[in-house]
Amino acid sequence: MKKSHAVAVALLLGLAAVFGVIAAGRTAGVGAAARAHTATSSVTARVQRLDQAERTLQAALRRRPPALPPAPAPAAARTIAVSAPQVVYRRPAPIVVVKHSSHHDDSGGEREAQAGGGGDG
Repeated sequence: MKKSHAVAVALLLGLAAVFGVIAAGRTAGVGAAARAHTATSSVTARVQRLDQAERTLQAALRRRPPALPPAPAPAAARTIAVSAPQVVYRRPAPIVVVKHSSHHDDSGGEREAQAGGGGDG
């Protein structure tokens, strides 16, 4: 590459870098100004809402209703104390399920006769 071309490329890159720095500075400045403006306006709005809430509370304190009359004693305290009924838990009777299968008694009395368990023996 010729020396003049290298100088031209270096100058273009330098110029691009300068414009980039300027653009970044402006962007940061615009952002900071917008943030400062937004911050002050949002703080002002919040302060106004808090002032309004404070005025409402102060007005409510001035308009306090009169004190309530004393409450009568509860009826339970005046009567004899009734004890709670005692709870007794009784388990239900067990459920017995008998499943009959006829294949166990297929031989009938023949098995008892062979085992010597049937009769006069």
